[in-house]
Amino acid sequence: MNMPARKLDGPGDAPVALHDRAIDDLRFIRETMVRSGAFTAISGWGVAAMGVVAVGAFLLARGATPGGWVAVWMGSAVVSSLVSMGATMMKAKRIGETLTQGPGRRLVLGAAPALAVGGLLTVPILQTGRIELLPTMWILLYGTAVTAGGAFSVRPVPLMGLAFLATGAATLLLPAGYENATMLGAFGGLHLVFGAWIAWRHGG
Repeated sequence: MNMPARKLDGPGDAPVALHDRAIDDLRFIRETMVRSGAFTAISGWGVAAMGVVAVGAFLLARGATPGGWVAVWMGSAVVSSLVSMGATMMKAKRIGETLTQGPGRRLVLGAAPALAVGGLLTVPILQTGRIELLPTMWILLYGTAVTAGGAFSVRPVPLMGLAFLATGAATLLLPAGYENATMLGAFGGLHLVFGAWIAWRHGG
């Protein structure tokens, strides 16, 4: 009786080496931790720089016409955002994180809606001429954005968002004429304080 021939394993059928399997397992574990962890690359110095820009805007906006006041603060928002984003991207590259996936992506998506709403509402408010409403609206929606996005970041970030929300609510009690000081206290003071905290606790 003929026994069936046993097919020998070819080179392509060789079992995966143990170290290759271990590397794949480690890669999977690392990617899972990245997806479920916090985005730690927020630059504290970048946040503090936003406060410095706000101080400059406060000085430039004093005594300006209503249109000039709005232009100064909107320009400072653009400049400070670019500075902070650039600093955060540099820190993220240094520590191996990214804003395009994992908690970084969730942070961006969490913050974007409130920031977009703030930009959209600015136009009709300007059309009414009630620019005294802008500081409260900007501070509250910025606080909403930071709180929502900060849920995927280190602890000082959502706390900074809550501080902005509290400050924005407090501005509802102030009479007209304190708009510039309100913007300085929120976008200048809070960014400087929390930026220093983030830099100290989370590596710059």
